[in-house]
Amino acid sequence: MRVLMIGCGNMGASLLTRWVELPGTSFSVVDPATNFSDPRVKIFRSADTVEGDAFDLLVIAVKPQMIADAMPAYLKLVRVDAPALSIAAGVSCARLESVVGPRPIIRVMPNLPAKIGKGVSGVYFNANTSDAEKDKTREMMRAAGAVVEVDDEDGLDRVTAVAGSGPGYVFEIARAYVEAAKKLGFGDEQARTLVLGTLAGAVEMAAGSTDDLADMRNAVTSKAGTTEAGLNALNGDGHLSKLMEAATQAAYERAVELR
Repeated sequence: MRVLMIGCGNMGASLLTRWVELPGTSFSVVDPATNFSDPRVKIFRSADTVEGDAFDLLVIAVKPQMIADAMPAYLKLVRVDAPALSIAAGVSCARLESVVGPRPIIRVMPNLPAKIGKGVSGVYFNANTSDAEKDKTREMMRAAGAVVEVDDEDGLDRVTAVAGSGPGYVFEIARAYVEAAKKLGFGDEQARTLVLGTLAGAVEMAAGSTDDLADMRNAVTSKAGTTEAGLNALNGDGHLSKLMEAATQAAYERAVELR
C-alpha cells in the first residue's frame, strides 16, 4: 500500500516513526518545512513535485484551519476511492467530506507517546469505510500503541479530552512533582530521576494489573503513615479529583466547539 501524508509536524512525525516499520507499506510526505528524515520515506515540498502512481491512502496531518485550502491540490494524486485518514483534532467527517468528497473517511485522535509505541489513539470510521480499510487502520494505529474505537464523533471528542490532551496533563503533573521534590532539597537531576522513575514504575505496575486503582493505592498506604499524610494533603478534600474532572470537561467542550 502506498500512503501519501500531507503535513508532518510533531504528531505526524511521531506516527510516521512507527508506521515505517509496517511491512508492505510505503510512505511519501509533503511538507515544506518538515525535518523528518528516514531513507524509507520520500519527502516532497509541494503537491506539484510529488512523483509516482496514484496513492492508496491519504493521511491528513496539517493544521485544521489549513485543510480546506490545502487538501484539494492533493486529491488528483490519490485514487478516487482512496480513504482519507485525518489526525486533525475537531474536524468532523462532514467537514472533511466537503473537501475530499464522498470517500471512506477515518478520523484518528492519537497522542504524542505514539512516537515510542506507547500512544493511545481513538478511531472513528465513517459508513463508507470497508472492513479491509478498517483492518489496515487498526494495524497502523496498533503500531503506535493502544487503540480505542468509538461509535460516533462525540466519542472521539471525549477521547481527545482524556487521551489526546492527556500527555499535557501528565507532563504538567510531573513538572509540579519535580518542583516539589526540589523544594525538599533535591537537585534538578535527582528530583527528575525520583519523580519520573516513580511515575513510570507505578504506571507500569498498574497497567500490568487488573486490581482496582483505589485498592492499589490503599496497598501502599499505612494507617497514620507518610503516604496517608501525603494523600490527605493531595486529595483529602477531593480537590484533585475535581481538578481532573474540570480539565477533561474543558478539553471536551473545546473539542466540541472545533467541530
